[in-house]
Amino acid sequence: MIRPCHDKDFQTVYSIINDAAQAYKGVIPADRWKEPYMSKNELMREMDKGVVFWGYEADIGLVGVMGIQHIQDVTLIRHAYVRTDSRNQGIGGELLSFLRKQTNRPILIGTWSDAVWAIRFYEKHGFRLVTPDEKERLLKKYWSIPERQIETSVVLAEEESQFQ
Repeated sequence: MIRPCHDKDFQTVYSIINDAAQAYKGVIPADRWKEPYMSKNELMREMDKGVVFWGYEADIGLVGVMGIQHIQDVTLIRHAYVRTDSRNQGIGGELLSFLRKQTNRPILIGTWSDAVWAIRFYEKHGFRLVTPDEKERLLKKYWSIPERQIETSVVLAEEESQFQ
């Protein structure tokens, strides 16, 4: 079942993000990795900036989370994570499909350029990489991330969007 995450879920959301983000360790540039991958303060700031998390609830509790954030004229999918032991069961796809129905704005997704599994996942679900020039423009317009992260990231847009 997909449901909104509430204040009482904060610790679980934090735990899921940092468990699932272990997949990036040794893959993304070393200067972008840190422990924990996302601190509690960073997570709180993201939520304060309008990221709304939705969770996938299984018999054992929340096993996946995905955030949605409306910025200007687009919707961003943010912080999409599934617990390591719950991967490859369709949870991420269900969350993404659900969130796509929550907006009629163009959807953009940013991820690490070296996270080939994430890029393949989004491509499988109808998103396509934008050009490098468009990526830089979009990341600077809609995200608040450091220049180094812009250099090491990609942006995906829905196939039919104007960002192609």
